[in-house]
Amino acid sequence: MSQPIFDQANAMMSEIESVSIADAAALEQFRIRFLGSKNLIKDLMGEMKNIPNEKKKEFGQVVNALKQKAEEKFNSLKEQLTSTTSSSNQNIDLTMPGDPVQLGSRHPVSIVRKQIIDIFSRIGFVVAEGPEIESEWYNFTALNIPQDHPARDMTDTYYLQTNPEIVLRSQTSNVQIRTMENQKPPIRIIAPGRVYRNETITYKSHVFFHQVEGLYVDKNVSFADLKQTIEYFIHEFFGADYEYRMRPSYFPFTETSAEVDIRKKGTTRWMEILGCGMVHPQVLKNCNIDPEIYSGYAWGMGIERPTLLKYGITDIRILYENDLRFLQQFENVW
Repeated sequence: MSQPIFDQANAMMSEIESVSIADAAALEQFRIRFLGSKNLIKDLMGEMKNIPNEKKKEFGQVVNALKQKAEEKFNSLKEQLTSTTSSSNQNIDLTMPGDPVQLGSRHPVSIVRKQIIDIFSRIGFVVAEGPEIESEWYNFTALNIPQDHPARDMTDTYYLQTNPEIVLRSQTSNVQIRTMENQKPPIRIIAPGRVYRNETITYKSHVFFHQVEGLYVDKNVSFADLKQTIEYFIHEFFGADYEYRMRPSYFPFTETSAEVDIRKKGTTRWMEILGCGMVHPQVLKNCNIDPEIYSGYAWGMGIERPTLLKYGITDIRILYENDLRFLQQFENVW
């Protein structure tokens, strides 16, 4: 039974000695076949148990010779391939134009986010940021949102199972609270960022999206200041072809409150784009700002809705599918 195994070893030696390779892929195949973790030489060594005792020493020497030969051949082939590659590289004409590099593109939500930031930065607003994982205090309580408010319900907000007082923020208003806690008026910030809400995913809603909120706190800030700011943004972002209206509304963190709708002139359909109002005195108190001295306004809107409107997109879900056919349409938009 031992002679066929010796013949197999001799055949393997002949294969190793005669092998030649053309590229790195072939070299890797040689390494796997003879030197890898599950190589043929290791399998052959496993046949030692079938070799008669008087032949075991001889067989062990044959296997060791095989392994040594395979290692020498691999190093020789590797050196030969490296030398060939270096020689080929020397023939490259470095004056020739290089291969074109395909440029990426910005996501449409990122484009609109930057446009909004640029518009408000021109009138003195600066960007402020805060954590996406937040406590109930910053996400709800400090904003004058009652304990029994529907927004706190598990069906609307994502709570951490390990700590029911920690949530994924449902609006970027937490940044407003943190800023007012740590900065004395005057305060003029915008807070763009990602938010999370437990909603059904449809063509017009998603479980995560982006918001940008604004806050201005100083002495003698009025609703007229808020209205002028909103009007400025609409004309700068949407253009002179759009008109707007403000409707009375209710938010726990503002008083007086309003919602803003826009429509293209000559059409009849209004679209809500943001909510706004004067900062509620209790919110100022929660941040140790005296409402008898200071007042302020705040506004907030989703970034996706203006994006859909600006680019004529009809389904919000396509913004998060990473479809290159869609994203490549924005290659030249910065």
